[in-house]
Amino acid sequence: MEISPNNAPSPGLMSDAHRAVRLQHRDERTEDYVEAVYLLSQRGDGVRVVDLQEVFGVSHVTVIRALEKLEKEGLVERGSKGIALTRKGEKLAVECYERHRTVESFLLALGVPENAAREDAEGIEHHLGEETLAAMERFLAKAKR
Repeated sequence: MEISPNNAPSPGLMSDAHRAVRLQHRDERTEDYVEAVYLLSQRGDGVRVVDLQEVFGVSHVTVIRALEKLEKEGLVERGSKGIALTRKGEKLAVECYERHRTVESFLLALGVPENAAREDAEGIEHHLGEETLAAMERFLAKAKR
């Protein structure tokens, strides 16, 4: 689409959009970590720092710093049995996981190859508004019929 004076967004709208993206970026790491702890905990054994290192490809120190932040936010607890989500953390993790599954399913329904859908969903999931997510869910429900 060509931009003309008639269809160019106003600076105020652009500023709002950029502000929203910055907030989403701030929350991405938190969401990724609680989702990873949730999925790793489904194996049945405890979640360890080394498990998160493997998932994210980061150092031990990076994982520890992230966990300290998550603890302060009341999302995880660390103990002798490893890393566990609090109720608040599990609620967020399930929301993130479901959002991820919706985005990935939507991309697959559009014909995006599986590997690309999985990778793209990982980034897109953090930047969807509720209206867009609801539209994807309606699309998927209609496609199932």
